[in-house]
Amino acid sequence: MTLSIKLSPRQQQVLRATVRHYIATARPVGSEALVEEFNPRVSSATIRNAMGYLEKSGLLYQPHTSAGRVPSDSGYRIYVDQLVTPSNTVARQVDRLLSDQLNWEELSIEALLREAAQILSALSGYIALITLPQTSQSQLRHLQLVQLDARQAMLIVVLDSYATQSALMALPQPAPGQRPDPEQLDRELQILSNFLTSQLRGRTLAEISTLDWSELGREFKRYGDLLRIALVELHRRTQSSVSTQILINGVSEVLRRHPEFSEVQQVQTIIQLLESEPDQLWSLIFDVSELALADRRESERRVMVRIGMENPLEPIQSCALVSATYQRGSVPVGSVGMLGPTRMVYENAIAIVEATANHLSEALSQEAKLTG
Repeated sequence: MTLSIKLSPRQQQVLRATVRHYIATARPVGSEALVEEFNPRVSSATIRNAMGYLEKSGLLYQPHTSAGRVPSDSGYRIYVDQLVTPSNTVARQVDRLLSDQLNWEELSIEALLREAAQILSALSGYIALITLPQTSQSQLRHLQLVQLDARQAMLIVVLDSYATQSALMALPQPAPGQRPDPEQLDRELQILSNFLTSQLRGRTLAEISTLDWSELGREFKRYGDLLRIALVELHRRTQSSVSTQILINGVSEVLRRHPEFSEVQQVQTIIQLLESEPDQLWSLIFDVSELALADRRESERRVMVRIGMENPLEPIQSCALVSATYQRGSVPVGSVGMLGPTRMVYENAIAIVEATANHLSEALSQEAKLTG
């Protein structure tokens, strides 16, 4: 989720200071506290005006009429998207700890990931979530596109186990004033089916759902996004039958340390989600479809941050969830997550999750080379 609110450099400065002050203290932030921080460079009137604008824009709010301001979910979103730089120092610390403490030659993958989750929760003070790598990697044997009508086709995939998966796929529509030609469309779909089968045979659905479809020939470019959406849906269905185990560490510590979790009923719903409904949480933090459908520019941060009500699961709508997938080779096989209050030190949490995902990806890819 990206907000389009434009802030002046001064407003950004005040928002950054307000968020950081609230993260550090858990208390509503008044303009007086920021005056002390900026003094003597910025007048108290300038700070009050900036805070008033941020409140009108929905980025800050007053929990009580006599209180200072608190960041809203939208305020945190602007902060994360525009004002946060992940800590390189923390990232290096994480990589060093994982390198020193994880023995890939002696421990099972589950034992290694349990240790990694313990390291992350101890370092961050938040709940660490790591999914076990998925071992079910069915490979594509044949792909066929069958026209149903002028607007949609059926995508049929035969896997190496001879199991068949299918999904509906929207078809590109003709330009205004042009009439669809069913025979021409049938020929295009057959040529495309043959081409894709020859190019994709032997690849897993996970690999296929994250391919760069810009490499399709010019005449097939208009099918790229539509194919990707259909293949992501197929991959999502195959995931429903695989293990959804999540290794969790740090629950008691995060509930003890953060005042946001002082209500017993709220704590119970979070614990129930973590212990009794891991499949819901698993599909949220290991969501390959969002990665596949995103514009994967090299410069784009690949860590996903869901803040407050952006989380579709009600028990964690007062939380922030930071996650990133780890890979074996080019295939996403698992995810690293960090769950805590929205009052989270995002520059550290993002750095921890990204560094851990990178470390696990490198280790698993190296292991695959040695065993392959």
